Amino acid sequence: MRNPLFPFEVLHVCKQSGARLGRLHTPHGVVDTPCYMPVGTQATVKAMTPRDLLDTGANIILANTYHLYERPGHALVKEAGGLHAFMHWDRPILTDSGGFQVFSLAGTNHIHDDGVDFRSTIDGRKHYFTPELVMEIEQALGPDIAMAFDECAPWPCDETYARAAMDRTHRWVKRCIASHTREDQALFGIVQGGTYKNLRIESAKFLSDLDMTGYSIGGLSVGEPKPLMYEMLEEMMPYMPADKPRYLMGVGSPDCLVEGSIRGIDMFDCVLQTRIARNGLALTSYGKRMLRNATFEHDFTPIEEGCDCYACRSGFTRAYIRHLVKCKEILAAQLITAHNLRFSLRLMEQVRQAIAEDRLLDFRKQLIEQGAFD
Repeated sequence: MRNPLFPFEVLHVCKQSGARLGRLHTPHGVVDTPCYMPVGTQATVKAMTPRDLLDTGANIILANTYHLYERPGHALVKEAGGLHAFMHWDRPILTDSGGFQVFSLAGTNHIHDDGVDFRSTIDGRKHYFTPELVMEIEQALGPDIAMAFDECAPWPCDETYARAAMDRTHRWVKRCIASHTREDQALFGIVQGGTYKNLRIESAKFLSDLDMTGYSIGGLSVGEPKPLMYEMLEEMMPYMPADKPRYLMGVGSPDCLVEGSIRGIDMFDCVLQTRIARNGLALTSYGKRMLRNATFEHDFTPIEEGCDCYACRSGFTRAYIRHLVKCKEILAAQLITAHNLRFSLRLMEQVRQAIAEDRLLDFRKQLIEQGAFD
């Protein structure tokens, strides 16, 4: 199952924290890890052009299998030449399996051993996702990295439910492997098991034995307290292959990016950066700033002094951006999104530098003291 087109190198392990500095090779470029991946659900990162994304330092982005299946349809994307050509992005792309979206449609889905039926959130039509169909969709979309179809158990749930979802995920990953034939695309398995240590360890062992190209960790950051998420990572990580990339799905707040890296995670994604930007909230090294607030009405400083994002280095002020937010101008979302993405990508650059210099725990302490996680 290991794909020779996607070698992963661990370049250094931080002596202070145990975090990994790595490099993942793909047909569309090299990804330095640990990394944060901006999310482009509908084959676009909201409020960003591909040129804007390059300016933030983004190297790999995500797209959503379920949403692209709904519209415009995977057949049309394939006809366009695949996602890279369709969305004019020539760097690596990863697609999730759509499992989280399908299973979040509580009340409209029905889970079977063979797959899951659900109704469209767009037109109410009934659909039936199976591992084989998901592989067909992802191979048609053509990302560099595809996720296997899994069942994401909700939080909280009892151990019986979590085990049933994990076992089903394990059966489905074998079917995904059997139906995945695209050699220029890596297939990642997804570790499940809810918040039960024994299940997480069992799932990590099961998937490790399949010798897949990479491994995702799903079913966390779905409502459980962060300390519990960190505990699950610590429990399962000794059973994850050391020579494969590890991807923590749907996690990307500044504190989680650092804490996850300390616990051996290589890849992260989250919609937080773009979602909060559309509401006027900016991430900074000194905590969040709600730019719509009246306190910024006469503030003619950038979102963050010293930031090299387009908004800050070009001289757009908090007062001006507040004006845009209050007027509901599109430019507000563009500027704050550019800042939030650059903040997160620069944070990961700093994390990688701290790993290389064996001082990641010191860097975390610095961030906490200056209020970066507030």
